[in-house]
Amino acid sequence: MKDILVVENIKKEYGKKGTNYKALSGVSFNVKEGEFVGIMGASGAGKSTLLNIISTIDTQTSGEILINDKDPSNLSQDDIADFRRDTLGFIFQDSNLLDTLTIKENIMLPLSLRNETVSTIEKKVLEVAKILDIQDILNKYTHEVSGGEKQRGATCRAIVTKPALILADEPTGALDSKSARNLLNSLSSLNKENNATILMVTHDPTSASFCDRILFIKDGIIFTEIVKGDNTRNFYNKILDTVALLEGCDRNELI
Repeated sequence: MKDILVVENIKKEYGKKGTNYKALSGVSFNVKEGEFVGIMGASGAGKSTLLNIISTIDTQTSGEILINDKDPSNLSQDDIADFRRDTLGFIFQDSNLLDTLTIKENIMLPLSLRNETVSTIEKKVLEVAKILDIQDILNKYTHEVSGGEKQRGATCRAIVTKPALILADEPTGALDSKSARNLLNSLSSLNKENNATILMVTHDPTSASFCDRILFIKDGIIFTEIVKGDNTRNFYNKILDTVALLEGCDRNELI
């Protein structure tokens, strides 16, 4: 399997010399095609900074990132916009859907920006709507659907261009437990059945347990990583133990 994402010794500093703050102090890891990888860590550990750099919203101080064999830092502003649209899919904590558009029109948006034909757009929208089981709400506006349905609509928008890498930033953070589980099941199905490559930042051990592998960040570096393997229950317990270790608390406080 090829590497979709290569992160090599990424460092990020803010401020000037003498008063600078190191958000990332040399992070390296790879994500292979078809992997579902989670990133966990305490608040301020550097998770969001890392995701912002990978998503081309921010730039690193040093180090290299390759996404689908391309280095985004070498692209012009025009090219980076095209790269973002065609190579990356984004799922945010808040769906970030446009209120003035229907769910269907929101999903169509990235395809419209690529000037695809109406018939092609219709076909692709229906394909992803079926995967996320939201065919019956496509013509509704965001205020007419639940939070979970909005997030599934946002997921459709993220995957409709068949991006090489889906980036999910606390995608279940604003959802109730049932809606969160439905969304995570959808992401897991996307990963397994459509070979989607997903990198998800989360603070929630239950959400993390849907991943194949989890990287734990502490003080701007990769502290450790754990791999699911065949034992899902054991994986969940390992997540709890590692989070408790990072946060200096009893694992029972996390359940």
